[in-house]
Amino acid sequence: MKPQVGVEAQQKRNNMKGKRVLITGAAGFLGSHLCDRFIREGFRVVAMDNLITGDLKNIEHLFKLEQFEFYHHDVSKFIYVSGDIDYILHFASPASPIDYLKIPIQTLKVSSLGTHNVLGFAKVKKARVLVASTSEVYGDPHVHPQTEDYWGNVNPVGPRGCYDEAKRFMEAITMAYNSAHGLETRIVRIFNTYGPRMRLNDGRVLPAFIGQALRGEDLTMFGDGSQTRSFCYVDDLVEGIYRLLMSDYHLPVNIGNPDEITIKEFGEEILKLTGANQKLISLPLPKDDPKQRRPDITLAKKILNWEPKVNRAEGLKITYAYFKSLNKEELNKVEHRSFN
Repeated sequence: MKPQVGVEAQQKRNNMKGKRVLITGAAGFLGSHLCDRFIREGFRVVAMDNLITGDLKNIEHLFKLEQFEFYHHDVSKFIYVSGDIDYILHFASPASPIDYLKIPIQTLKVSSLGTHNVLGFAKVKKARVLVASTSEVYGDPHVHPQTEDYWGNVNPVGPRGCYDEAKRFMEAITMAYNSAHGLETRIVRIFNTYGPRMRLNDGRVLPAFIGQALRGEDLTMFGDGSQTRSFCYVDDLVEGIYRLLMSDYHLPVNIGNPDEITIKEFGEEILKLTGANQKLISLPLPKDDPKQRRPDITLAKKILNWEPKVNRAEGLKITYAYFKSLNKEELNKVEHRSFN
């Protein structure tokens, strides 16, 4: 008789007990949710973050756990952790325009020097490593939706080049370690993701719109709002990442939600959700702002049996409730947005 789903899940957790996973960028939005997931799966989690953009509040609930440890450290310098490491997830990197436009050199270093250090450490520890790439490797795409075999349309010297090209290098050096050293590697290309623990002032469209609505400000979009984005709820993304790590597939895989919406339509959804009386206003379109963004997840469905489960309406309600719970100081901390 086939075991019940709950029994199968418990068996998997038992198999992972004692396994150690290193998560870089662990105090960030995605990194902290990954820490939670691996703790639930029975892993011992080694978290690492230099806290340039991460926040200890995202992981403070884990510090009391015996199976959790934290290193305040910059992976761009070197990496050392004693004992066995079975898996590594490299998520250390600024991920929002506000951050990588402010610290472009650190952004380039963490995905180049930092990734080199991660891969070398994985080789020493004989660990499987998953690196966090991004849909931004596709640039302002000429192919829609974006498939993994599309090489992209990226401006290497434009304002987004420090982030886009850093992630493209990350993919290249990861593949080099796979082919030259036989290192077990995985590459996830992450599309727009949202959920609790996002920074309200991180410059991305979703927290920017919600923050403006909560402060009673008009919602600002760039251009006429015809650009499209596709938003994936964080729990769905984490599930896809976990399945990819445990798979035997080493080439890049898109993980995101293909439910596409224009920026203008999305702003109208936020106004309706928040009950705000403000309006949408238009600002000049910035250089290299992608006109379309939608993942083709055919590959993820095929090799991971994965697709997103949380619809946007449900995810936005949860995320809005989180942002409403923030104190006034966090709500009123605003930085200029540069992209949709």
